[in-house]
Amino acid sequence: MDPDFEPTYLRLHRSGELKKRGGELWNMMQSCELCPRKCGINRLDGNEGFCEASSQLEISSHHPHFGEEKPLVGKGGSGTIFFTNCGLRCVFCINWEISQGGIGRPRSIEDMAEMMLNLQKMGCHNINLVTPTHYSPHIVLAVDMAVGKGLRLPLVYNTCGWERLEILKKLDGIIDIYLPDLKYSDGKMAAKYSSEAETYPEVTKAALLEMHRQVGVAKPASDGLMYRGLMIRHLVMPNGVSGARKVIEWIAENLPKDTYLNIMSQYRPMYKAFEYPEISRRITRQEYHEALRWAKEAGLTNLDIQGYPL
Repeated sequence: MDPDFEPTYLRLHRSGELKKRGGELWNMMQSCELCPRKCGINRLDGNEGFCEASSQLEISSHHPHFGEEKPLVGKGGSGTIFFTNCGLRCVFCINWEISQGGIGRPRSIEDMAEMMLNLQKMGCHNINLVTPTHYSPHIVLAVDMAVGKGLRLPLVYNTCGWERLEILKKLDGIIDIYLPDLKYSDGKMAAKYSSEAETYPEVTKAALLEMHRQVGVAKPASDGLMYRGLMIRHLVMPNGVSGARKVIEWIAENLPKDTYLNIMSQYRPMYKAFEYPEISRRITRQEYHEALRWAKEAGLTNLDIQGYPL
């Protein structure tokens, strides 16, 4: 742990702002607008939104995770909390049992605070919040509670990227590391494979710019760990479905050239992907190499490259 690191959420906790923002987010569940679907369901009355979440927090698992990006994993692992349900609902989701199958258990905000503290005691380097958007009120309130009991780890907001600016601004000063996907460059592809989320490209691009404004470029500290910054993921999909070239070019044109970009090669057909022939196979070596070439031609210098080495 970098001895000079102090999470920005400490100041917000001391001033009472952290609890205040948690309450503001909580009230938004009365006619839910936490994600870009803005389904308007009153989750506080026990109703479920499009994401299939009510106001009851549900968590699938929490544990040290060693399969994330190296600057998040270190030696102690990333302290991952997997939230049940999701507002994007992709047909190829690798964690579909959790995101769409409802696997998880009801938990209290106090439970989540204790989970974070336990992950810290286990030696994890951060708290990694996976698919957090629909439970952002619970997260902020749990962080406030955990900070009062000694939580000091950086918070990782591990998101599909499809985020409302209004919600992100309420997370300003709370989240240390944003870890968003930029899944598609074409809204038609997003609509087809992610439950009619046609606004995905434009909304996510605006979200990434706001994330960068808040936390800046992600660069490891002297201990090799990441404590702050924007870390973008792009999953290369077969047959050009993800629009990798346009995604990469947009990043190069709108963010610093040293923006952290993980070009991911591990797509494999899961869940309902076999119902769509064009995404019913893994990517080829050539498809991945093309994405790497486009990134280098665009001048991006902070690439996390996986598999299929050149």
